[in-house]
Amino acid sequence: MIAGCKLSLILVFVCVRPRLVGMSDYPYPCRCPLFLVLSGPSGAGKSTIIEGFLAKHSDFVMSLSTTTRAPRGEEQNGVHYRFVDDSTFQQEIKNDAFLEYATVFGNSYGTSTAFVTEQFAQGRGVIKDVDVQGAAQIKAHMPESVHVFIAPPSNEVLEQRLRGRGTDDEDVIARRLEEAEKELSHWRSYDYLIINDNIEKAIADIGHIVATKRCRILPADKHG
Repeated sequence: MIAGCKLSLILVFVCVRPRLVGMSDYPYPCRCPLFLVLSGPSGAGKSTIIEGFLAKHSDFVMSLSTTTRAPRGEEQNGVHYRFVDDSTFQQEIKNDAFLEYATVFGNSYGTSTAFVTEQFAQGRGVIKDVDVQGAAQIKAHMPESVHVFIAPPSNEVLEQRLRGRGTDDEDVIARRLEEAEKELSHWRSYDYLIINDNIEKAIADIGHIVATKRCRILPADKHG
């Protein structure tokens, strides 16, 4: 390692298509697992889209985040989160164990590299909702990850959705709208854009993206 420099791990997953016996040059489909990363402002509908997508795609799982915060209510370790203490989290940062991590209100959260690779090894894709900063970290570590920005049809619709929740006061709503403006400015850095004006269509669009990625003819395939 060069003095004064920190080298970040970059994961490159090579898709190997299963060739049909006796038909080495016959076209064969790619069923390689994908890591879908969704971002968008609060109120864009990301959680609902992910829930609907997972209900229709049993070959995908929700990413399991690692966190230092204490479990809430009926949350279970290994089901809702992977709960660890601060020292364990800091050691895992040193070991480059996260595709992304951040500290929010005194608690740390991270996306485990091991979790994603373990799911891939079992033939399952992974889907995750993360903010634009976290998405950028994931892209840097794993260029093959597929990034989708979810946006509401307009600022007016977004405000209606936030108010319709009935859970936030005016100050919180104002702050969320201000944060949304900043997040929306990052949409061009994503691979795909979905305007969520119809939840069922948005869920279907995620499925279409998966189908499109699996129909690709990869550079390695072009050379036989």
